[in-house]
Amino acid sequence: MNEPRGLPRILLVEDEPTSAAFLATAARETPAKVDIAADVATGLAMGRSNTYQLWMFDATLPDGSGSELLRRLRTDAPGVPAIAHTASDDPSQLAALAAAGFIEVLRKPLPTAEVQAAVRRALGLPARSAATEPRTADAAPPLWDDRAAAVALNGNDEHVATLRGLFLDELPQACERIAGAARAGNFDTVGAELHRLRASCGFVGAAKLGTVVKLLQGDPSSRVLMETFQEAAQETLNRPPVATAAGS
Repeated sequence: MNEPRGLPRILLVEDEPTSAAFLATAARETPAKVDIAADVATGLAMGRSNTYQLWMFDATLPDGSGSELLRRLRTDAPGVPAIAHTASDDPSQLAALAAAGFIEVLRKPLPTAEVQAAVRRALGLPARSAATEPRTADAAPPLWDDRAAAVALNGNDEHVATLRGLFLDELPQACERIAGAARAGNFDTVGAELHRLRASCGFVGAAKLGTVVKLLQGDPSSRVLMETFQEAAQETLNRPPVATAAGS
């Protein structure tokens, strides 16, 4: 895609493919140019070899943390604003990210409009007016929530279809990693994988699986919840959206 000159350049560091695709698409429509890295090492190399107007870092990365990456890049570019993103709702973790120097902490999943508003604030651009979307009422979640996906992706049917396809391609591998870590008793890894998967479920409207993931996060050693998670994941894979276009 040919991008106009003069666009702000953003470094996005996110290892989960669905989250990376969602955040990059949202930020590019600000508009901005977005470079993507999947780990601290790559983000550090890119941050040191290019000039960016904004950094967007995942709180937890395969080879370190967003806070660590921010600290190391700050030695060379102290004035670049940085936004963190995380699926955690732990107040102490959110406070730690703010204390590390992130000017804003985004909690995944979140709508495209919220990402773009944060990017515009960080870049000092004027805010855009946007309608407030009502929250979904507490109820038994559907397998696929087309409305939630539409809200997350500003009603862009093409983006919904693309991200859902990527999500379904990645889901079997995510389930294998979670099951393997659980069998090994490595519940820290289970929690980290669930953390990423929960955000992806929110972006694509995989409502039932997202609800089960949240429950399993609360007790990752529960065999009953693990079996429920595996059943929900298999159902999600076996019953892809009838129409991947949001609102169809």
